[in-house]
Amino acid sequence: MRDEDIAVMLRRAGHKVTPQRLMIIEALRRASGHVSAGQIAEEVRQHYPTVDLSTVYRTLDVLKRMRVATAIDVGTGDAMYEWAPPEPHHHLVCTSCDKIANLDHRYLEDLGARLKSDLGFNATLDHFAIFGVCQECTMDGCDDGNEA
Repeated sequence: MRDEDIAVMLRRAGHKVTPQRLMIIEALRRASGHVSAGQIAEEVRQHYPTVDLSTVYRTLDVLKRMRVATAIDVGTGDAMYEWAPPEPHHHLVCTSCDKIANLDHRYLEDLGARLKSDLGFNATLDHFAIFGVCQECTMDGCDDGNEA
């Protein structure tokens, strides 16, 4: 998606297209993996020192509602954001070593279908985290299976 396309989408959704907002979008698009709103604010402040963190959060919220950005809580206490990938994806988060591994969407496709057929619920299963203990920590004995 090009910057011009994003600007058109923002305007159609009734949002202003400001230089600060475009810088926030660009910082998110350039990020490799997940970043916090604070990390995005730091990068944007290199060009716009007066950008407030609340502006970053508002812009990220707009992008999430437009479904061009995703947010996830990976247990760090702050939401982590990324530019929405073309395909849904998920994460396995180790509660012992904090390692994050990608999980292919195929593991959750059946869940979505079952929720729809059994409960009539249309689940949005495009990006979330599953917490547990990774294979390495289980084998190394880093975790006894009990959470603190």
